[in-house]
Amino acid sequence: MALITFTNKGIFCKQGGFYIDPWRPVDLAVTTHGHADHVKWGNKGYLCHELTKPVLLQRLGADLPIQTLPYNQEISINGVKVSMFPAGHVIGSAQIRLEYKGEICVVSGDYKVEYDGISTAFEPVKCHTFVSESTFGLPIYKWQPQQDVFGQIKNWIADNHDQQKTSVLVAYSLGKAQRLIKNLADYTDIYVHNSIANLNEGFIKAGVDLPETIRITPDTKKDAMQKGIVIVPPALADGKWMKSLQQAATGVCSGWMQVRAGRRWRSADAGFALSDHADWPGLLSAIKATEAEKVFVTHGFVPTFSKYLNEIGIPSEEVVTRYGNEDDEEEEILKEA
Repeated sequence: MALITFTNKGIFCKQGGFYIDPWRPVDLAVTTHGHADHVKWGNKGYLCHELTKPVLLQRLGADLPIQTLPYNQEISINGVKVSMFPAGHVIGSAQIRLEYKGEICVVSGDYKVEYDGISTAFEPVKCHTFVSESTFGLPIYKWQPQQDVFGQIKNWIADNHDQQKTSVLVAYSLGKAQRLIKNLADYTDIYVHNSIANLNEGFIKAGVDLPETIRITPDTKKDAMQKGIVIVPPALADGKWMKSLQQAATGVCSGWMQVRAGRRWRSADAGFALSDHADWPGLLSAIKATEAEKVFVTHGFVPTFSKYLNEIGIPSEEVVTRYGNEDDEEEEILKEA
């Protein structure tokens, strides 16, 4: 009997009586990470990794009923062994491993295989069934080493400084923003939007080492930011506040910038292919490492990626879910900021 089924509420483990990343309210939501396309308000209980808890409390409410689990530690839920393994996507992101009567299933959520220096490095988990995203499941998506991308960003910042322009980097509040802050630690004046500052505080309290940044408030003088770096979420990229900055250059940090046409997205001055998702080679290497007998492909280039897996001898099936729109995550965080 299959360990998981795909329902109108989300991924359901009947034997355990719980859901993984449900998009409708349920009794127990086992949560892979804190992006809003994977976790919703209204569940009676939540189970997540220790470092995901600060995100859920900040986003969904301080009185949220949350149980946490470290990586590689097992608990039993109605006879189903549940454990979490690093997904490498964002801080605290986890692959959910289920085991019942010798059958093993892993629901990966979102993941990337290149270690980013903040998120715990991705760890492949052998299983019979694997649920994989396919956000960048096309051969065109192949990331450069992240240090090369950060080198490009730093050169761009230097050019802006020479031209007396403010460097504005557009990045998701959870994950991408922290990677930028960590890798731009040599710069003293990094200004961040309130939503990013709130998440940073939660992780610093949890023991995550992040450089100090300056929270942007209504009293922050735009002149003070002129020689610094400003990091804002995508929802603000075309806002009035951005347009009010004098002599600003905007750089979008996203895997979608891999495609040249994407560099014109939202009239950005520059695009940097920096992603928190696995690229095409990363997806394939991760799936092969699981040695899974069956792969369910979700959110992204699902038909293309699933077809390719079947062609190379990995049985695969397409699955429709409500995951994948991280812009929703930004909109929801901004409402709470």
